Amino acid sequence: MNYRRNIFSILPIFLLLFAASLSAQTLSGIVRDAENKPMPKVQMIIKEKNLREKTAADGSYIFKNIPAGKYTLIAFKTGFKTESQTVEIGENDLKIDVILKEISYETDEVVVERERQKTLGIAHLNSVEGTAIYEGKKSEIVDISQVTGNLATNNARQVFAKVAGLNIWESDGAGMQLGIGGRGLSPNRSSNFNTRQNGYDISADALGYPESYYTPPVEALERIEVVRGASSLQYGTQFGGIVNFVFKKGEEKPFGVNTRQTVGSFGLLTSFNSIGGTIGNTNYYAFYQHKQGGGWRPNSDFATHTAFASVNFAPTDFLKIGAEYTFMTYNAQQPGGLTDRAFDTNARVSTRKRNWFKVDWNLAALTLDYKFSNDTKLNSRMFGLIAERDALGFMEKLNVADSVIFNRDLLKDKFRNWGNETRLLHNYELFENPAIFLVGTRYYNGFTDRKQGNGTAGSDANYSYLNPDNLEHSDYDFPSQNFSAFTENIFNLSEEWSITPGARFEWISTNSEGYYKERNTDFAGNVIFEQKINEEKSRDRSLVLFGLGTSFRPNSLGFETYANISQNYRSINFNDLRIVNPNFKVDENIRDERGYNADLGIRGSFKNILNYDISAFYLAYQDRIGSVLKTDETSFIIYRYRTNVADSRNIGVETFAELDFLKLFCGEECPEQLSVFSNLTWLDARYINTENTAIKNKKVELVPDFLFKSGLTFKTGGLNLSYQFTYTSEQFTDATNARYTASAVDGIVPAYFVMDISGSYAFSFLKIEAGVNNLMDERYFTRRASGYPGPGIIPSDGRSFYATLQATF
Repeated sequence: MNYRRNIFSILPIFLLLFAASLSAQTLSGIVRDAENKPMPKVQMIIKEKNLREKTAADGSYIFKNIPAGKYTLIAFKTGFKTESQTVEIGENDLKIDVILKEISYETDEVVVERERQKTLGIAHLNSVEGTAIYEGKKSEIVDISQVTGNLATNNARQVFAKVAGLNIWESDGAGMQLGIGGRGLSPNRSSNFNTRQNGYDISADALGYPESYYTPPVEALERIEVVRGASSLQYGTQFGGIVNFVFKKGEEKPFGVNTRQTVGSFGLLTSFNSIGGTIGNTNYYAFYQHKQGGGWRPNSDFATHTAFASVNFAPTDFLKIGAEYTFMTYNAQQPGGLTDRAFDTNARVSTRKRNWFKVDWNLAALTLDYKFSNDTKLNSRMFGLIAERDALGFMEKLNVADSVIFNRDLLKDKFRNWGNETRLLHNYELFENPAIFLVGTRYYNGFTDRKQGNGTAGSDANYSYLNPDNLEHSDYDFPSQNFSAFTENIFNLSEEWSITPGARFEWISTNSEGYYKERNTDFAGNVIFEQKINEEKSRDRSLVLFGLGTSFRPNSLGFETYANISQNYRSINFNDLRIVNPNFKVDENIRDERGYNADLGIRGSFKNILNYDISAFYLAYQDRIGSVLKTDETSFIIYRYRTNVADSRNIGVETFAELDFLKLFCGEECPEQLSVFSNLTWLDARYINTENTAIKNKKVELVPDFLFKSGLTFKTGGLNLSYQFTYTSEQFTDATNARYTASAVDGIVPAYFVMDISGSYAFSFLKIEAGVNNLMDERYFTRRASGYPGPGIIPSDGRSFYATLQATF
């Protein structure tokens, strides 16, 4: 009796197993290339079941005992476009054949094993993009087409809203110069990032003066790529990482036109016009942008002209040749800095009307891409820069009134740089797992001619010296050379876990030759003592940097954990060698900086509903160059002294998350979008390993404790509305953490918050954009300058409006 009872109790289980076996079918097929040839060793994946098979020598694959249902079938092979399709398994076996197409250089596709998780306008770089490796690194991609904001003025607060951990200087309302810093590094002209355009350098001198006086117009960009400190192995010696501006390309049709006309507050007028297309094997794109305005404060007039042209020719499927040229010039009047009291009284006043700034930039590049096979390809970039930067003005402290009786100080820099970077990427198999090997070299030759002397005593933009053959301050040449060799390799230990070791060798030579003058004057400006000192310095050094990254992706869970540690190095720049400024001095024995970056993070996305990236970092900085306050022994005037102040350590947590509420409740296919994002960073940076009690354990300058950005976006049809809130906590501007100085060059930068609203509506070939920046008309500042465009507090813009009309043909 008990025996029968047991049989009947388990009979339903047998029936269920039998029914399941009847509904479990076979999924099979053959994978072929575009020429209909069978393709072996293609990875076939059933995403929902986390099942993987490799195709046999005849291109065939088979999955057995697959329960009925809908699945995503993915076919992947390095060098080919990943194919993904939805399949439905029912009562019968299913046969699905797949055609894989090779990646063409005409489309700038990427070679990846895992598709990019892209959600709501922000994404991270794939494991491999072109001939670069990003496995295990913290990275972001800003999709410009998804940015709602004032693109005409390169509004960095809006463009980089979803990039965690960026401290942004907002002292240039026209967007002529970009000032961003990450992880507690100075935002000064983005000098702690390696700034590039389409993969090649755009800064004044990547080695000796990595400041960016030229910023590509956001209206011309497709995306912006940001990689943090672990990029040092592939891109060179910068603690901050890399920012790469990627321009648009011509459309598939033979000819297309895009025109954008913008008007805004304070006389802003911007005209952007571009053409592009594809004719046969040739793709072309070109634009011209003109921008002018009066600025929020008096004496802030500016005018810019930027032009760009690129041609890419692919004579065969294996070869692509490209050429690019960029021209930019602008002339801007600078209203000077303010004291704390003046800022609190009326932030819109101007203390200087004779200060001017002029930039001329010429960039050129030749690129070659050659594919030896589907597994091996080469990229080589030859690039060059011919540029000038002129700074004219009265740079005395704010307690000295400006007057046309005084000659102005004039600094003129000429940059003549060129270089080549060549990379080889090879895909291979190691123990039946895919692996990727990268090796590259870089040569850079820089030359800067820097002069400083007296300019005219007038108020106009006259960039000529009074005594060009006998300058009053200094005349220097700064030649430099750099050779690098680097390598990284992705080792896939399993289908889910990879490690990526790498190394970089650097040989650096920096030199200076010229003279400077020591001179004293009386209160009337008459010279009572002058001594000319000739000087020649040469510094050669070599070093090796190492790094290691790892990535773990449990395929069934849809997220990735990543970690890396990479050594960094930063050479002293030309400003650390010689410059005459009454507001600061430089240590004669200043040294290069060394250290490392370490990351640990988790990121992922859920369909097109949720996107997140949460990470912690540790940045070790040895011999950090910074500023301390000293008192002149003769005049008893307090000045800023730039030296290797101490070691420092920066730690922080960077978080980003974005959620689409409508898709959460009504499904991924919901045509509308109502999303909210949070971008919160906590930072703590302290000076350590120093006997100087004035700075020991003090906060590192320009490091706020909290950076927070949040926003709400609504999209339906052609309508797009956006609200953004930005908060930055207080930060110091010198290593001693002085809260106030009479010169206003150093002191606290108070906490501030800013709100922006913007919107756009697209219909047919037209698009209208409009918005209000600094909605509540807050009075705040992000910078205290020691030289141009100050000295003193540089106020950020108050409330402003803009409107753009775009037409695309």
